Amino acid sequence: MTPFELAFADLPQNWRDWIMENLALGCRPQDMVDGMAGSGQYSPAAARALIDQALAARDGPGPGPGPAPLAMPFIDTRSNRIALPDREVEVLFVLKKPQVILLGNVLSAEECDAIIAHCGARYARSTVAAEADGASVVHEGRTSEMAFIQRGEAEVAERIDRRLAALAHWNIECSEPFQLQKYDPTQEYRPHYDWLDPASAGHRAHLARGGQRLATFVLYLCDVAQGGGTVFPNLGLEVFPKKGNALWFLNTDQHHAPDPQTLHGGAPVVSGTKIIANKWLRQERYG
Repeated sequence: MTPFELAFADLPQNWRDWIMENLALGCRPQDMVDGMAGSGQYSPAAARALIDQALAARDGPGPGPGPAPLAMPFIDTRSNRIALPDREVEVLFVLKKPQVILLGNVLSAEECDAIIAHCGARYARSTVAAEADGASVVHEGRTSEMAFIQRGEAEVAERIDRRLAALAHWNIECSEPFQLQKYDPTQEYRPHYDWLDPASAGHRAHLARGGQRLATFVLYLCDVAQGGGTVFPNLGLEVFPKKGNALWFLNTDQHHAPDPQTLHGGAPVVSGTKIIANKWLRQERYG
């Protein structure tokens, strides 16, 4: 039997699941070929043929509507105000593609102060996930300090977590813990993506803990005298911090594939201190 006569349906179940899951995560077929060939069980030609069969089975024959959209978190912007169980949130602006939404009155001033006070002096130098192995490493492009609030740690954080889940129509368990970032003058986070790269070995380890980061909330916990905006360099967009506001954006398309238009960063603070809380929504239950 030649490599091209191997049938996807005859593969062991673990290989079939691996191929379909990686396709769903948006992995490049060539990276998957390398992974299968690296296992020593399949030649590159056989792996390529099997992955092509899986793609054909998934997408159907010839041109057509393509795969159905997958479930996504969403914010209902049909009205200028969104009534949540415990708060009314304002829709301040909407960019449709990629989707970026600025929301007002998401947190009260007291809630912002309580979150900041809870973290106190717990901050340490911010890190990023290394592409090679997923380890947390210091990166010259991210000079802020960070702290985490784990689920169940603080009542105020739990209250806000429930509010964001209702706002995004997404299961509260399918999100990461709050990650606070504190920026003093000159500190910044250069443009980057929040989505996890399926082609990166280190990021794949994080994908295994809850799938892709579908959406991002940036909660602004204080006002900033000068600088510190959230910038989208390819969109010509900059959002300045305002206490109690939240910025929302989708990181993927409707098929959960990473969206390269979502490049963004934290501009340097010029005067004052900027403190934000990030909340990332995942495909599946986190952890």
